[in-house]
Amino acid sequence: MADESQVMTAAPDPIVPAPVEEPVHIRRDIGKTLYLAKWLTRFWAWIIDVILIILFLNIVRGTLEFSWTIHSLWDWQHWEPFEIGFQTLFFFLYWTVFESYKGQSIGKMVMNIRVVNRDGTKIHYGMAAVESFGKAFLLPFDCLIGWFGMPGSKLRVFNRISNTIVIKTDYKEPEGILYIREKE
Repeated sequence: MADESQVMTAAPDPIVPAPVEEPVHIRRDIGKTLYLAKWLTRFWAWIIDVILIILFLNIVRGTLEFSWTIHSLWDWQHWEPFEIGFQTLFFFLYWTVFESYKGQSIGKMVMNIRVVNRDGTKIHYGMAAVESFGKAFLLPFDCLIGWFGMPGSKLRVFNRISNTIVIKTDYKEPEGILYIREKE
């Protein structure tokens, strides 16, 4: 027994946990970066469109005045349901046609913004109609619900319903072409 006490048994090695590696964050390459348009830019595009449409409707009103009286939008004392319906329907058709064709009305072209799908692709006619409906017929409610119900998203309600966004665009030279601007 004495011999057994003198024999030293090696103590087992302590268990050391393996070092914990930091989690690997895989960064997916972003295919496109879309910059959402500011509300002020969208507002100015809307103002440009409204001015152009009112000018056009005044020309139509002037040519048809001998047979059909259409009062101006700012002549609120003479508003009639048919006239308001005709004018708002014209606004709706204008935005639907232009935005389904190129994603831009004339005001959006001037302000370098465009309506696209959420992935940046071109919208089709049905989406443009849904998106334009809120703008033509329910704009105050459309904007207010968007601003307060979805803050920071830069979406109106009808943008959300139609699954569209408004983005900033560049007007740049096509691939492989360089424009030289002469000094004036």
